[in-house]
Amino acid sequence: MQDSSPVLVSSSSSLQSPQDFGQLTHFVGFDWARNSHQATAVDRLGKIALDLEFEDTAAGWALLREKLGGLVGFASFARLGVCIETSRGGAVERLLEMGLTVYPVNPKSAERYRDRKCPSGIKSDSLDAWCFADALRLDGQDWRQLQPVDPLTLELRLLCRDEIGLIEQRTALVNQLQAALHEYFPTMLRAFEDWTLAMSWRFVIAFPTPSQLTVAGKRKWEKCLHASKLYNPGAMQTRLELFAQPQLFANPNPAVVAAKSFLAVNLAEQLLVLGGQIDKYRKRIEQLFNDHPDHDLFGSLPNAGKKLAPRLLGEIGQNREVFDSAEGLACYAGTAPVTRQSGKSRSVSFRRACNKTLRATLHLWANVSRSDCAWAQAYYTRKKEQGMSHAAALRCLAQRWIKILWKMWQDHTPYDEARHTQNQLKHGSWVLRLLPENTAA
Repeated sequence: MQDSSPVLVSSSSSLQSPQDFGQLTHFVGFDWARNSHQATAVDRLGKIALDLEFEDTAAGWALLREKLGGLVGFASFARLGVCIETSRGGAVERLLEMGLTVYPVNPKSAERYRDRKCPSGIKSDSLDAWCFADALRLDGQDWRQLQPVDPLTLELRLLCRDEIGLIEQRTALVNQLQAALHEYFPTMLRAFEDWTLAMSWRFVIAFPTPSQLTVAGKRKWEKCLHASKLYNPGAMQTRLELFAQPQLFANPNPAVVAAKSFLAVNLAEQLLVLGGQIDKYRKRIEQLFNDHPDHDLFGSLPNAGKKLAPRLLGEIGQNREVFDSAEGLACYAGTAPVTRQSGKSRSVSFRRACNKTLRATLHLWANVSRSDCAWAQAYYTRKKEQGMSHAAALRCLAQRWIKILWKMWQDHTPYDEARHTQNQLKHGSWVLRLLPENTAA
């Protein structure tokens, strides 16, 4: 049976009503690739009605439309079910634009369907497409049809994911910059605690070598720190003491200093450009988040802030029919564990098949929520006392948050700490017993 995690995509033409599986007359297996695709269709009896390989071009897709139209008629494309081994991308968007009913299949499930048909291990694009088509014909009644996402939510989701990608690029460049400074100028490295801030990059560009820092003198150091809003009295004195002896433990080889300082300046300049791009992304994300109908709901989440709240909204969306239970959302988010039981053997493990972006966001949010919610901190502390690691305790806390978030989401109700405390009292939650009496009251 298909994994219960829902899959979502959006297209201007994908906002259609779900198709009744019983009304499908043909089943198409679609094996996609970068330059060409394979489509194989079978009828209700499993007889192959179409076996087509076509290029990923306008002419190729027109050929597919013509061939499918010959099967069911151009006005009846919704009676064609398509099984494809992905839930996003250009191929999925074009299938939806044609009005086809799309059923994504998990890659691990797709591999099992191939093994079921071909235990010998042989493989080809045409064979894969046929396996997908027949799997949809036989098992598709239990699968989830691809659900639509409104354009506002989809844009927010994609921007948040791209922002995360840019942040990962920044982290990589910061690591390279720190490695270069460690090799030739460790004093500069010690002068700044947070190397994700533009002020530290500008200082490297202004004074890339120990000798240039010495020649510049104290007045220029202070001016640069003032301009970067770094004139903190406590940290300022420490920095000035470090800058006063820049040659301390510096690399004595001038060739290394010249090469690595050149690298450091280039990395710092790249970081400045990348930092500006991230700022643009955040402004656009904030604008979309403010315009979203669920802004107040997700904006009320404790300590989610301007970064995590839009990511949560983008990944969960606003279609309440997608997740009919908190358990379904927990499986999709990866907070629910995977239990394997056979006879007397039973094991519980980390869920890997999930929305990894949502899982990471929930992990971060569960962590920061502890500072605003006494019950969240108490719950986390109890899990740590039970021997769990930091990550496992946060995952358990995120699982508890998921239940709250799902109910808020279904009822269109913002988070209210007092109301949550009343619900805990009403249901006799054991978490309240961990809190100080004045806090629980």
